[in-house]
Formats: sequence, structure tokens, C-alpha cells
Amino acid sequence: MSTEEKSAAPRSLAEALRVRDDVSLAALLRSRPDLITPVPTDLTQLATRAGTRASVVRALERLDRFALQTAEALAVAPDPASYGELLALMGGDEQDPAVAAALPRAAALLREQALVWGADDRLRLVRTARELLAPSPQHPSPTGLGPTVREATAGMSPGRIQEILAAVRLPSTHDSVSAVSALAALFADRRRMAALLAGLPEESREVLDRLVWGPPYGQVTHDPAAHLRALLDRGLLLPTAPGTVVLPREVALHLRAGRAHRAPEPVPPPVEAAATHRPQVVDATAAGQALAALATVEELLKEWDEGGPSVLRAGGLSVRDLKRTAVALDVPEPVAAFWVELAYGAGLIASDGEPEERYAATPAYDEWRELPPAERWARLAGTWLTATRTPGVVGGRDAKDRTLSALGPNLDRSAAPEVRHRVLALLAGLPEGASPVEESVLARLRWERPLRGPQQREAGSGDGRGEDLRSRIARWTLSEAELLGVTGRGALAAPGRALIGAPEAPRPAAEEEKEEPEGPGDKLPVHHHRALTATAPPTAAERAAATATAARLLAPLFPEPLDHVLLQADLTAVAPGPLERGLADVLGVLADVESKGGATVYRFTPGSVRRALDAGRSAADLHAFLARHSRTPVPQPLTYLIDDVARRHGRLRVGAASAYVRCDDDATLDEILADKRAAALGLRRLAPTVLAAQADPAALLDGLRAIGFAPAAESAAGDVLIARADSHRTPPRAAPEPVPDGPPAPDDTLLAAAIRAVRAGDLASTAPRKPGPGSEASDGGGGEAGAPGGALPRTSAAETLATMQAAVLTGEALWIGYVNAEGAASQRVIAPIRVEGGFVTAYDHTADEVRTYPLHRVTGVAELADDAG
Repeated sequence: MSTEEKSAAPRSLAEALRVRDDVSLAALLRSRPDLITPVPTDLTQLATRAGTRASVVRALERLDRFALQTAEALAVAPDPASYGELLALMGGDEQDPAVAAALPRAAALLREQALVWGADDRLRLVRTARELLAPSPQHPSPTGLGPTVREATAGMSPGRIQEILAAVRLPSTHDSVSAVSALAALFADRRRMAALLAGLPEESREVLDRLVWGPPYGQVTHDPAAHLRALLDRGLLLPTAPGTVVLPREVALHLRAGRAHRAPEPVPPPVEAAATHRPQVVDATAAGQALAALATVEELLKEWDEGGPSVLRAGGLSVRDLKRTAVALDVPEPVAAFWVELAYGAGLIASDGEPEERYAATPAYDEWRELPPAERWARLAGTWLTATRTPGVVGGRDAKDRTLSALGPNLDRSAAPEVRHRVLALLAGLPEGASPVEESVLARLRWERPLRGPQQREAGSGDGRGEDLRSRIARWTLSEAELLGVTGRGALAAPGRALIGAPEAPRPAAEEEKEEPEGPGDKLPVHHHRALTATAPPTAAERAAATATAARLLAPLFPEPLDHVLLQADLTAVAPGPLERGLADVLGVLADVESKGGATVYRFTPGSVRRALDAGRSAADLHAFLARHSRTPVPQPLTYLIDDVARRHGRLRVGAASAYVRCDDDATLDEILADKRAAALGLRRLAPTVLAAQADPAALLDGLRAIGFAPAAESAAGDVLIARADSHRTPPRAAPEPVPDGPPAPDDTLLAAAIRAVRAGDLASTAPRKPGPGSEASDGGGGEAGAPGGALPRTSAAETLATMQAAVLTGEALWIGYVNAEGAASQRVIAPIRVEGGFVTAYDHTADEVRTYPLHRVTGVAELADDAG
């Protein structure tokens, strides 16, 4: 390297950032958005922030496995290290061609993320990253390497070091520094090191083999065996504490053939296809699941229409209420938790805020029900994809060993949206109609985010796997996507592909006629990167467009709703498909759902008919409704059932006295009084046709119905009260907002503004300037006060005014310190145009516009040097 090139080489991360172009800076800020929250004043502050522990940890967590392995290798390499030394550590003596091909990308990624800086002959890992990844007794390196010879012998006596030199037949030296250097050079020399190891006993070689891949520390007694003494005498094991020895890094690297990692992983593991189905079958299956999902959510909300379960004091559903919900939906409890959380995330249910707080449907539910089916599904699927609430953790334990309940607090997992999107993107990268091998998906995710697993394990998961959180979320994503109809038979359907913004896959005519292979058939490893790897998450507008496209693709897959049912003589009705909204609503009140599936079976009972009469329907209305919507004749038993219930319905009237019963037929009242089952109601006769009760009206209604009567409630005016199923709604509620995983990714407008502000601030802080009045006092003797991190210029008011007025005449630029009304100080480069009335009007090079500044807020002024850029 020439003298000019050496002088041009960056001496710090700030200088390395200073020579980047805007595109490179934008890539850095987009990948590490915490660096511009808030926007730094200049590149020096940006570099300082990029080296903070929290920011570096966050950046390391987002590296793929090979990029992380590259950073780990740099942490154990000399500082600085050349690209050749890094390649030797990654590829070993054999120089793995796959590693050599992938290393430039990994090094470029580390440099782009400001984790590595410097030219190829002087690569430097930022100090904080080196501290995090370098080996130490408290924090072993992921490479399994130990300290260097120099580090391990730091506290060793000079005499002992000379004894080791003599044992390995090296000449003695006059000082410990040269002795340690000679020993390290021996261990790094492949030929001499092989000769040294060849003279060891087999037992000694076995000890080295046990330590070579880590951990490098071992225990010895105060009187070690002969094979251990041979290693200690030659410095192949060095003492670090009483009874503890370590394998020096140079020795381990020789035994590893120069490799820092046992198994470098330069290529991501492929996602394998378990089976392949025809795309039409996948889409049809997914559409059927989507219809079932809509029916399940509606059934859940129907259960809670009149007010659902009570809210626990700490928030959420009780275990008992979740079990009841699971029984009502005929699903396992984890699946019930998923549907409850999905409805909550979509804003369809919430707590009502009453003193006796309960969950209930929101007004948004009524609006949602009026949407076309495909749009209703798209809203649920879009909510699921972006939600941070994770129903899979329900039933586990939080950090305080409390049970996590559905709809309760502490269910947010900020990684969930990214994992869901990534899993679906990996499915989109498979051949169309292919379902994945689940373990291959998990292996790929672990390669893409290797650090996040051990750091995000949660106690009390209950799955028995001991998996990291990302892997568990990925498993839940695959099952939830199938429940929701995003996938069909495990393969990504066309609406699901549109949901994540993936392009629609072409379908050749020849493929459409292929027979569908069944079973685990073709094993199709995916080596290409068709999966989405967008650098920034989609915006709200892009998500809205994606869900609209998904709804458009799903709509033709849904069957047309039916306007009829098939009535049968056994008091059942069969709906051979989805029903029109009005028909489904009325039939849901008039009959009970007996079974669900491709065809829904409804059963008519006295209780269900009475429910319809309570809702304001007359017997004539019910007969006309059934005749209008049945493709078969109305069975006579059903006609008799409706007439019989209607004849008895309303003969008894219950009102508030505490409560009373009135009936025109006094014989019916006599029958009630004589019935022992009515004793608990506290009835007594007030008149031949009126009974008074001690129970409230609702209890009286239930008690008389339990005895076998069919009373109707009436108002104070004597009118029959109509009981509607949808009478309880919460006040308007906003859907829960996802918890972001760190600062949001900046958009292009913010990036451009931030880069412009940082560069302008950097210009002001680094512009060379002449020593002016007071500069000696401010920067210690005539040095450049404009050096990065220099203090603001300090001049008196008279000196500031005189320098400003002179600059107006000469047209020269000045460097000023300025404190705004909020007390924030900044440095600026300005070209004064006019000075009057206590204000200076100038062209501000920092803001790239003309501005006016009060002179009393200017801390000082200095002239720029003649060679200022």
C-alpha cells in the first residue's frame, strides 16, 4: 500500500462512514433503524451510536448464520485482520470453495451494517462486537476457541515461560514479551507444530482432541499425570487459575486445520417439499377452510352476543371459560384460544367496561358481518399476519410464573409478524402446490436468525421441546395458516400468496391436467431464492392492497350462498352449503346446529321454536318462512311442533311485582301452585288470574320453563317483550395495536431527510477553520476546533458581530455555534447576507436554505480555513 493510500485509509468508524455514498448510508439506516431514532447530529454521533452495546446486539441478532460465523471469526482474528486471514479462518487449510464463494457477501453485509470497517487488508470488527463475541472465561466464544498464548500467559512468571521455551527447544530470550512471541510463532507454524505433536504420548493427544472444539478449559490436580504434564511443560495447555488449564487458541487452530468453526454454513439449508398437489386442489381446500374459519368466528360471536364470559381481575379469560368456549366450538382448547385471539385482534370482541365486566361483540362486528365473505376473510387473515399477540403461548407461564390466559396481558411477541411472513415466504419459494417438510422450514429459519433462539426460550411453554420462541411461532404459523385457509393441504394457496405480496405463479396448461401425486412423493429441495426477502416491511398501503388482492382471488373460490334448506321428517333441516345471511340468521334462532361440515344439520326442538317466538315471530310467520325456503314439503311433525309450542306460548305472563304471573285460565295457575317444583319460586295467589312471586322476572321465567310451561315476559304496559339475541354490544373499541419489534423501519422520505441532516451536521462539525478570537481558550491552543467532537466556538458578542459584518462584505462562510429556543446546541456553516436589528440573515449550508438567526443565540463564530471544502 502506498503512502497516499495509507493516509487515505479510515482511522475510525466515523471516517469510514464519512466516505460512504448516500445509497450505502441509506442501506445502513434501513437495516438498523435504531441509529436514526432520533436523527444524529453528524456522522461522528452516528458512528458512536452504531457502537453502543444495545445497537450492536440488535444488529448481531439479525445476521444470518454464516454472516454471524464471519463476525465470530473476526473476533478471534488479529485486530486488524486481512481478508486473507479471515478466509483462512473460515475455510481452513483445505480452503472450502463454498466458503470462499460466500465469504465476500458475508463480509460486505458486515461492512454495510457498520459492524466491520476498514479496507480489505485492515478489517476491524467494532469494539463492542469484539467484546461480545471474543472468548473469555465468563463468556465462551461460539467458535469454542480459548485465549491466545499472549492472553493466557499474561500472569505467568518469566521463569516459567523460559522453561516452556526450553521444553519446546526454542532459544531463551531476555524478556517475556519476545518469549511469548516466539512460542506463538511456533504454535502457528504448521510444520514445526506437527513435529512437536508427533512426540507426544497417545493419551496426551486424546486430551487435546477433547478440548479442540471447545470448551477449551479443563481441570487438573495439583499433581497431574504424566500425559498432562507433557502438555503443560510444552505450553500446549496453560494454567489460568488454580486447578484450571486452557488450550491456547493457536494450538486449537492447528488441530482444527486452521478453521475457526467446526462446521461453517455458507449456504442456507434448503426447504424441502414433502408432497405436491395440484394448485386447483390446494386453492379449493384453502377456500373450504376459509369458509369454516368464517363460520367458526361467527359461531363464537353468536355465543357471546348477549354478553360473554367475565373478565378476570388481571385481564383475560379464565381456564373454565376457555374450556366452555372450546366445547361450544367443538375444538381443542389451543384452537379455541386462537379463534378468540383472532376475533379480538380484528376488533370484533372486547370488554364492555361495565362494573361486572364481560366480553361481548363490538359494533365493528355488525359492520364486519355485512361485508362479502371474501372481504371478511381477508380482514381476519390480514389481522393474523401482522398481529403480535401470540395465542400459542396461552397456558404457559410468564416471567413471574403466572399462567398466561387468552385475551390477557403479556401475550405479545414482537417477533411473531416477521416469523409468520417469513414462513409464508418460504412456502412461496416452493414449487406451486408443494407442502413443506416442517423441520426443513425450522432449520432454514434457524439459519437466518441463529442468535434469537437461545435468547428467547421461555419457561413453561408446555410443549416439551425446549425450542426457541421463533421455532415455536413457526410451528404455530403452519398450523394456524391451515386453520385460516391461507394454506391448503400444507401448500400456500393463491390468496395466501397474494396476502404476503408474492407474485402469482404461472400455471401451464399441461400442468393443470396432471394427476395429483399422493403421499410424501417427490422430495423437492428448494435451492433458489424465490422466497421474499424484502429489506423493509410493507407499508400500510401495501398491506391494504395485498389483502384486497387476496380477497379478489378468494371470492371466485367460494360457492354461491344458498337460499334454501332440505326439511326432513325427523325434525331436522339440512343446509347443503353456506346459506344467505338472512336465512342463516333466522334458521339459527329457529333451530339448533346439530352437526357441521360440508352440510350443516339443524334440529328443531320445543326450546328452539320457543326461542323464535320469544324473538317476535308468530306461528304463521314460521310456517311461511319454512314453506318459502324448503326444497322439500314441510313435514307434518314440524308443523305440529310449531303449532303446539305457539298454542302454549304466552298464555302465562310474567312481569315485575317483585314478579308476577297472570293467566286467563285460573286452572293453569292452580296447576302451578300444586306443583312441588314451583315451591322455590315463592308463589302466592293475588287474584283468580294472578300469582305473585318472590323471585325476579328472569328467574321466574326460567323456573316455569323448567317445570314445562312456556311463559312470555311482558312490559309494564302489558305488552309481550321481544328478546333479541344481539342485544348486547360494547361501546366502540379500537383493535389492539401490534407491539413493534424495535423502532419502525424508515421510509424513503425519512431516510433522505435524515441523511441530508447528518451530512449537513457533519459538514459543520468537520469544516476546517482559522483560529479566531478566543479559539485558544476553547480548544487548548490553536488546534482545529472543528475537529469531530470539538466544542462549540466561544466569542464575545462584539467579536461575533464584527466577524459577521466582515463576512457580509467578503462573502466568506463562517462556522458558528447556535442554541435554539429548546436549549439544543448545534454547529452550522453559514454565509452571512445581512446583519441588522440583532439578527443575521444567512445562507445556511447545513440546512441548504436561507435562514435568520438571533445574534444573542450564537455562542461564537470562527472563519473557515482557506482549504475548506
